[in-house]
Amino acid sequence: MQNFAAIDFETANQNRCSVCSVGVVIYRNGQRVDDFYSLIKPIPNFYSSFCVEVHGLTDRDTRNAKTFPEVWAQIEPLIGDLPLVAHNKGFDENCLKQVFDVYGMDYPDYKFYCTLQAARSRLANKGLPDFQLHTLADYYGIELNHHHALSDAEACAYLALKLL
Repeated sequence: MQNFAAIDFETANQNRCSVCSVGVVIYRNGQRVDDFYSLIKPIPNFYSSFCVEVHGLTDRDTRNAKTFPEVWAQIEPLIGDLPLVAHNKGFDENCLKQVFDVYGMDYPDYKFYCTLQAARSRLANKGLPDFQLHTLADYYGIELNHHHALSDAEACAYLALKLL
């Protein structure tokens, strides 16, 4: 896979539509050509203590952030017709579909690939304790600020180049 957009969302609470940050890394012809990061004012706009512990974002960080439609208007031209790649695509694809639904936006039916599934398949015999993003980052020597959406998207992009 040489042309794709790696994407990662963080959420404010248990609702998948509550995206509060997004990171996107664009690859064309196997080369990184662009990236994007933004905080997002989540809907519903509250933060669970669990999510805050995971990514460290709070209401103070997103109080004056743009809404998802405003942020997506910046991302959509970068993605164009590229397939999306996520580590645990079930989570990120679900977030994207649910936030599109909350805002009444037409979902473009993006093609999604999953580096988690690819790692489980391609690295099963490597003796790894699991296939979480931070474990794979350690395995491949990828610098990772785990649960920062852009850093996670960068690591996912690297995995996509290796595994897909």
